[in-house]
Amino acid sequence: MKITELLTKDTIHLNIESKKKEDVIDEMVTVLDKAGRLNDREAYKAAILNRESQSSTGIGEGIAIPHAKTASVINPAIAFGRSKEGVDYDSLDGQPAHLVFMIAATEGANNTHLEALSRLSALLMREEIRKQLLEAETKDAIIDIINQHDKDDDEEEEEQEEQAAPSGKGKILAVTACPTGIAHTFMAADALKEKAKELGVEIKVETNGSSGIKHKLTAQEIEDAPAIIVAADKQVEMERFKGKHVLQVPVTAGIRRPQELIEKAVNQDAPIYEGSGGSSASSNEDGPKTKSGNSIGSMFYKHLMSGVSNMLPFVVGGGILVAISFFWGIHSADPKDPTYNTFAAALNFIGGDNALKLIVAVLAGFIAMSIADRPGFAPGMVGGFMATQANAGFLGGLIAGFLAGYVVILLKKLFVFIPQSLDGLKPVLIYPLLGIFITGVLMQFVINTPVAAFMNFLTNWLESLGTGNLVLMGIILGGMMAIDMGGPLNKAAFTFGIAMIDAGNYAPHAAIMAGGMVPPLGIALATTFFKHKFSKRDREAGITCYFMGAAFVTEGAIPFAAADPLRVIPAAVIGSAVAGGLTEFFRITLPAPHGGVFVAFITNHPMLYLMSIVIGAIVTAVILGIVKKPVTEK
Repeated sequence: MKITELLTKDTIHLNIESKKKEDVIDEMVTVLDKAGRLNDREAYKAAILNRESQSSTGIGEGIAIPHAKTASVINPAIAFGRSKEGVDYDSLDGQPAHLVFMIAATEGANNTHLEALSRLSALLMREEIRKQLLEAETKDAIIDIINQHDKDDDEEEEEQEEQAAPSGKGKILAVTACPTGIAHTFMAADALKEKAKELGVEIKVETNGSSGIKHKLTAQEIEDAPAIIVAADKQVEMERFKGKHVLQVPVTAGIRRPQELIEKAVNQDAPIYEGSGGSSASSNEDGPKTKSGNSIGSMFYKHLMSGVSNMLPFVVGGGILVAISFFWGIHSADPKDPTYNTFAAALNFIGGDNALKLIVAVLAGFIAMSIADRPGFAPGMVGGFMATQANAGFLGGLIAGFLAGYVVILLKKLFVFIPQSLDGLKPVLIYPLLGIFITGVLMQFVINTPVAAFMNFLTNWLESLGTGNLVLMGIILGGMMAIDMGGPLNKAAFTFGIAMIDAGNYAPHAAIMAGGMVPPLGIALATTFFKHKFSKRDREAGITCYFMGAAFVTEGAIPFAAADPLRVIPAAVIGSAVAGGLTEFFRITLPAPHGGVFVAFITNHPMLYLMSIVIGAIVTAVILGIVKKPVTEK
């Protein structure tokens, strides 16, 4: 498929009027929406902003490539916008962006679409193409420029295979990958190839994109290579590089610093990769680092979030099934209770006795897997399950996950002496046997008893708190849910609430769920009752916020917060803190981990709980009505 089948005249905008990043994104989303490429404008914009929150897509050299892959896209498309004056886009090089390509990929985009989107990303790394696009006077000229340089995958492969190696130092290998696999993956690959060609260095780049792995590195090429560059922001296959000089960097480094990376690779100025345990040398950057060069804090958070994100489906699915079972009565699963119902008992058994009982083991298993790859999964799961059995709860599961992961890392280091011919024994025998044994022994005799005692102490302490202390805790937990709306603080509060439910204390999670519902509900109320402070488009999006807030989807407030953070975020935090504080003041308990207002009936005080949420939402709405400036519709 040609790029210009996705980039058409009706998605070209030659004169961007906006000067700020958020406004540019809104302007480009409008281009796609007017061209009929979107079925939900606000959902697509939210996906774009969510991608920007991970790292700016302003990649430097005057280019920005905001992109998202979402069900809100009807057909894959590319929108092109140009600003000759330049816009402030938080670019990696600090320079204004002049060329903005917004990529819209459908959730089920086929390979031909994704390959065309990927080729565009690579084309933009070439200076002559950027210059031509800046100087083009018509939409037809833009189309002609893209067509002139657009090459299919077969032509690219031929070019890559024909490249010579005048340096005589061997072929450098590289792997590029980004979370969405659409833009940065291929821009980094193209930047490395162009710079290698300029330096006279032979290189082969494997891309891990949305359409799969292209130009996969062979075992012989890896064996012969002096070094490998891995420019990736997601997991790639690393064990094949064991014993080689490997330079691990973010994907943006491949785009911004290709010459530095290639020169280091040629000179083998990179640590030896020792397997899943990391590399043998640390980064020169400041601050404590792991052996792979990442900060200890960032690695801890990465491993923890790997566990939490994989645990959430069990929490949501199991929690809502339990909540539904309560329709027949709080004790409807108990055969001795008059409200007993067979179907309700089945729902409670599936959701509570099975799905929710797995969450600590799943948390621990995926934390360990994030640390030690697949060999860490079994020891982590077993350690987490042992924590559940011993009532060591979430804290025991966290410890089990990190313990199992690093136990397996240690085993990998200890068994490096095993001949390569027997390497197959490690993942099927040595790592699971010794990993489960060592993790299990430490959990059984060292960790579970004191951690269970601490969790019991924490639960008793929380239950003994006076009203004033409980309200303060509710204010803090509620406010945390709104500060970053789905980010680290939000997830930390939510995880604490789940841990407390697991420990049998249902009060903290009432404050957490109330605080998480307030931002979108408060914004929805503000768009309804303070219409002159919001555009027609925002008022339409506000309707969606009613539903997202009611369903405990805090992220529904993100588009509003991104567009006006200095007003929206403080208003949301204050409202959420009020709601959280009120739930604790009223001593509300909530045993369901998810469900929003739909599980209010299973609290001990349903009306007071709903009232707390409504009051918090009103506080947010009123603050927004006061601080936001009136909007003049064009």
